[in-house]
Amino acid sequence: MSFHSMWAELLPIGRSSASGGYRRFAWTGADAECRAWFEAQAVSRGLRYEVDRNGNQWAWLGDPADGDAVVTGSHLDSVPDGGAFDGPLGVVSAFAALDELRDRGARFAKPLGVVNFGDEEGARFGLACVGSRLAAGRLTREQAHRLTDGDGITLPRAMAAAGYDPDALGPDPERLARVGAFVELHVEQGRALDLSGDPVGIASAIWPHGRWRFDFRGEANHAGTTRLADRRDPMLPYAETVLAARREARLAGAVATFGKIAVEPNGVNAVPSLVRGWLDSRAADQDSLDTVVTGVEKAARAHAEEHGVDLDVVRESFTPVVEFDHALRDELARILGKEADETGGLKVPVLGTGAGHDAGILSGSVPTAMLFVRNPTGVSHSPAESAAEDDCVAGVLALADVLEGLACT
Repeated sequence: MSFHSMWAELLPIGRSSASGGYRRFAWTGADAECRAWFEAQAVSRGLRYEVDRNGNQWAWLGDPADGDAVVTGSHLDSVPDGGAFDGPLGVVSAFAALDELRDRGARFAKPLGVVNFGDEEGARFGLACVGSRLAAGRLTREQAHRLTDGDGITLPRAMAAAGYDPDALGPDPERLARVGAFVELHVEQGRALDLSGDPVGIASAIWPHGRWRFDFRGEANHAGTTRLADRRDPMLPYAETVLAARREARLAGAVATFGKIAVEPNGVNAVPSLVRGWLDSRAADQDSLDTVVTGVEKAARAHAEEHGVDLDVVRESFTPVVEFDHALRDELARILGKEADETGGLKVPVLGTGAGHDAGILSGSVPTAMLFVRNPTGVSHSPAESAAEDDCVAGVLALADVLEGLACT
């Protein structure tokens, strides 16, 4: 089956008719359809299909027990109303690259795996990369069991309803020990390749990043009868903190976003008692990130005090800088650069990214690398996310070249 036909099959699953974006959340009906699609792709190619203890799906050519396996893939879930390419491009390209290698008559010297990691986006339970975190031992079963969605449904309950055993969750060191290299292809979430004019690039590192929750606690009151001078309105310091985040990020050459907010009692005619906002911040290095977050918190506390509002700041997640395996990264550059030299083209660019990925989570357990496919607008986590058909095909061929160089004789 070609890249185009696979893409066409997957495209309608979980798509909102209202927004045009995707709502493929972990352990929902749309997720089940995506998982069924993955299994069908594996079976149709005669691959060995399995699901690990954490719900991650694997398709194998050869026996992974032989060790030193080369694995590629990504994820199929989405952020709320996300785009079509973030995650699925890597999975579809993995199967298409395998097809390309078979067409070339490639002889595999190592086991080759395709993987779909579960709940990468964290859209439902609030924590990204749950499947790969569990496998790598960076999330315990007990921690996973405490995760709940916006409706109060726990992760174990959701998994059980989908037909999986939540009591089996936990580290999977034996499985990861069989993997000699993991290469994740992903649409670029930025415009570096568009600006350089290259269809494909290689990742150097993932910026350090984290999420912080800011709880501004004031006093609920009547919006029509409470004098402005008598109010303890938490919306005001929150709004000023949003502007402070933009200012601090600009000064540090970083990014900072308040993209989620919860308000109580959330009435049009009520002064809020609580405004809870989540800050996402990322920077090229740890010092810059610390500068941004410290500056935002300092501003938030000053504005809260000014308005008679209490403030709690909680760091909910954090990922330090991830340097992809240098030897593997250099090998990818050699493989793809060799082809560029032969065609008279440019060397494949190497670039950093501010987005987190399963490859980053696994980097402490197995050698990992990433390939990026050009995104002409740089827009991601949005229905406007896109990649040109020719660039997608270029990504498949680049991934096939890499897999051939790593896994074939």
